[in-house]
Amino acid sequence: MNATDRLRATLRGEAVYPPLNFDIMMTFAAHYIGQPLSRYYQDYRVLRDANLAVQRDFNLDILQTISDPYREAADLGSAVEFPEDDLPVLRHYLLEERSDSHNLRLVDPGSGPRMSDRLEAILALKAESGGAIPVMGWVEGALAEAADLRGVSHLMTDLYDDPAWVAELLEFCTEQAITFARAQVEAGADIIGLGDAIASQISPAMYQQYALPYEERIFAAVHEMGALGRLHICGNTTRLLSLMPRSGADIIDIDWMVPIDAAAQAFGEAAVCGNFDPVAVMLQGTPEDVHQATLDCARRGGPRFISGAGCEIPDGTPPANLHAQTEALRRLSPG
Repeated sequence: MNATDRLRATLRGEAVYPPLNFDIMMTFAAHYIGQPLSRYYQDYRVLRDANLAVQRDFNLDILQTISDPYREAADLGSAVEFPEDDLPVLRHYLLEERSDSHNLRLVDPGSGPRMSDRLEAILALKAESGGAIPVMGWVEGALAEAADLRGVSHLMTDLYDDPAWVAELLEFCTEQAITFARAQVEAGADIIGLGDAIASQISPAMYQQYALPYEERIFAAVHEMGALGRLHICGNTTRLLSLMPRSGADIIDIDWMVPIDAAAQAFGEAAVCGNFDPVAVMLQGTPEDVHQATLDCARRGGPRFISGAGCEIPDGTPPANLHAQTEALRRLSPG
C-alpha cells in the first residue's frame, strides 16, 4: 500500500505497518536543503523542494505546505516582516483598535500573494506525488487568526470587554478560512490542517464558546470538499481531550505533555498523532531515546495511531534521530 492507502486504512482502525509518520517539518526542512527561512516562507519552489527532500530522506508519509501562521494575516493587511534567515515577525496588526474592523475584507486566496504561494506549492507537490502521498494544506483556526489580526493580549482582553465584537471577528475569520481551504482542496490538498494554538491558553468553557464551534464549521466544509481535517493545538490540551473530537477532525495532534493513551481513548474514531517531546527527545536526545519514545507512543496510541513529535521538528535536529524514528516504526511491522 502507498501512503495514501495506509492513511485511509488507519482512519478505518485497521492495523497498518509500519505506522504512518506525520512529523511536521518547517525550519528544519528549509535548512536541510541549505535555504534561508525567508525563501521557504515566500517562494513555493523552496517549500516544495524542502518538503520533497525530507519526505524522501526520512520516510515521511505526508507532503506538507505548512510554513508559518501569517499567510492569511499578511494578505488581509497585517504587516509581516521576513528576516533573511529567521522567523517572520508580525510588526503591525490589522486591528490595532476594535474600531479598525472596517478594514476587514475577505481576500480571494488566488490573488493574495502569500495564500496564492501556498496554492502553487500544493499544485507542485500534488504533481510530484501523483496521489501516492497525501498532500496537506493549512489554515489558521478562527481564534488563532483573530489573534494574528488583533494581537493575543488585546484579543484576550476583548473576550471579556466586548465578546460580541469578538464573535463578529470569529465569523469573518471562519469565512476566510473556509475560502482558503476550498482553494487548497481545489489545488489538490488531500488534508487541511487547522492550527489553533491559542486554544490551549483558554479554559474548556471558553474553548467551547470561542474555538470549537468555528473548528466544527471549518472541518464540516473541508469534508464537504472531499478532504480530511487535521487539528493541531500546541501546548497542554489534556483538559480539552473530550472536546477536541467534536471539531470533526479526522486526525488530532497532541503535544508531548498530553498522555497519549488518554487521548486515544477520548478521540474515538479520530486518529491520534504524536507525541514524544520534540526538544528533549528529538533534538537533544540520542537515537536510542527517539527509538524508545517512538515505540512507547505506538504501544499506547491505540488502533488509529500516527507517529509524530508533539510539535514541529526543531531546527538542528540530528538526522540520525529522525532515522531512529523510522527504524522504530519498521520494528513494529509483522514478522
